[in-house]
Amino acid sequence: MGHRLGPREVRQRIREGQWTTPTAGLASGFVQANLVIVPEEYAYDFLLFTQRNPKSCPLLDVTEAGQVEPAVAPGADLRTDVPRYRVYRQGELAEELTDITPLWRDDLVSFLLGCSFTFEQALLRAGVPVRHLEEKCNVPMYVTNIPCRSAGVFSGTMVVSMRPIPASLVSRAVQVTARYPGAHGAPVQVGDPGGIGIADLARPDFGDPVPVRAGEIPVFWACGVTPQVAVMRARLPLVITHAPGYMFITDIRDTELELK
Repeated sequence: MGHRLGPREVRQRIREGQWTTPTAGLASGFVQANLVIVPEEYAYDFLLFTQRNPKSCPLLDVTEAGQVEPAVAPGADLRTDVPRYRVYRQGELAEELTDITPLWRDDLVSFLLGCSFTFEQALLRAGVPVRHLEEKCNVPMYVTNIPCRSAGVFSGTMVVSMRPIPASLVSRAVQVTARYPGAHGAPVQVGDPGGIGIADLARPDFGDPVPVRAGEIPVFWACGVTPQVAVMRARLPLVITHAPGYMFITDIRDTELELK
């Protein structure tokens, strides 16, 4: 359904509860975004965290406190237009919701961060297969041992997403994704998951496992779930994020993030 619809139509269906699954492949050609919502007193620290960790947290938009309509999607409502939200209290995942309107406060500041779903269409156009799209599941994501640069109350390690790439196409995948720094850019690791602290590819920390077949190499990109690890470590009274793989769809075209 959403592959052919534009971002406004997809957001409307999400708002009405008609789309409740991961958003990979939806509104093809438009940028999807990670969402992090923090109380205003922590917003400067989080802004610093995104600036110091641009590979994991490429900042697309930040709202004024209390604002629910982002500049990157006029007419949207950040309280209803994500298929699934996560609510963290004191660093613990308290609940998952499809509508955060009852929790909304005037002091909440929303950050939208670039997502690797953006470069997947470019990979497909270049003839590079994307396994989780083939399998119709969520991309696998792993917590690594790569340290983030701390900012105020926020610290932690990088989360990565993994896509198995045929060995002969790895260099092409690197070249294609490097053109999208606003969507995490080039990989941070090719092969050797143990080298970044991943013990078992079959057991991702977020998302779904996908098979790595003979002749394929696991390739790892920085992931916008990285802030969720930092949020848990910070143990703030309230933080709201998207659920991993359930993104906010903007009106920005993928090509606007591409380096020419």
